[in-house]
Amino acid sequence: MSNVVVRPAMVAVSRRVRAYFAPFDRTANRPAIFDPGKHGAFLLDAPPSPWIDLGEIEKFQRTSGTEVQAMIAGTTGTPAGQFRRALDAKVEFEFREWGKLQMALAGGSEHMNVLALDPDASARPSGGIPVGAVGVLDGSTTNEIVVGAGAVDAFAVGDIVAVDLDYAQQTGWVGTGVASAYVKDPADVQRDRDYVRRVTFNVGRVAGKTATSLLLVQPLVGGIPLPGASVQKVVAFVDREGGSFFQDWSALFVHEQESGGRVCLYYPRLSPSRASGGATGKFQAEVRSAIQEPLAVINLHALFLAMPYVDENDGETVLCYRSYFPAEMSAVY
Repeated sequence: MSNVVVRPAMVAVSRRVRAYFAPFDRTANRPAIFDPGKHGAFLLDAPPSPWIDLGEIEKFQRTSGTEVQAMIAGTTGTPAGQFRRALDAKVEFEFREWGKLQMALAGGSEHMNVLALDPDASARPSGGIPVGAVGVLDGSTTNEIVVGAGAVDAFAVGDIVAVDLDYAQQTGWVGTGVASAYVKDPADVQRDRDYVRRVTFNVGRVAGKTATSLLLVQPLVGGIPLPGASVQKVVAFVDREGGSFFQDWSALFVHEQESGGRVCLYYPRLSPSRASGGATGKFQAEVRSAIQEPLAVINLHALFLAMPYVDENDGETVLCYRSYFPAEMSAVY
């Protein structure tokens, strides 16, 4: 009788990598949690809240610059152990799709909504004085913005809208649900009533209308509009080179299984970086990939620095978690 053990296939086969991001709570200094025991088998086209599907990405590469050093003992300098110091990890890839969040993550600083302009306003690179906002009424949800009869006529199907509070001269983080900017001094933003709506991630496209409401294609990222919120039309998105603000998000990258197991890479906190050392050795904001000249796809290049997280199970400081979900009936080792 043969004692040969047949090892069922253990190869993880993937056609593409999918990217999912979730807001990092900067007030509580807490990431969005990906628990592989709870969230691991989710449908890729319907991720669990608060994860946002940002589509397929290309040229995904993660690198570790963490230093490992030896502890030397004895007169002969014999290695007696090892330890890690100067934790360092980076993630680099290209977004295939353009959108507000993709642009914000690739750019790294404040990402701004260009509000529909008042015809008499002076020109500014990030948008001048806009048309006045419309108040949001009770009963609004993440998918339905109630503005009332008459006011709904100010918007059309297909419009993009920003929904958030008026700026009330506060300092600190601003933006409902997602820290979208940091205000050090009200004078810096010229006490602009519309400033929060200029930077908020609470944006959506109008898919339909009722007699009193705007119906959105996707739910608002920042959640249900807060009491006192208003809505304004957005005509474009704009980001800038420079500034003092850095985006902070939790990230999940999934090697979509073609056959075999699923591999998930979870980063509790990623901050966009422009440090060299990735696949390209330098930062490129956009990358042109020719289809057939003169046609080309313009991808958004993104480079991130992984920030530390203290694991609640054992107090260890970590940068990334890698989860593997074996294919059905595959060998364990």
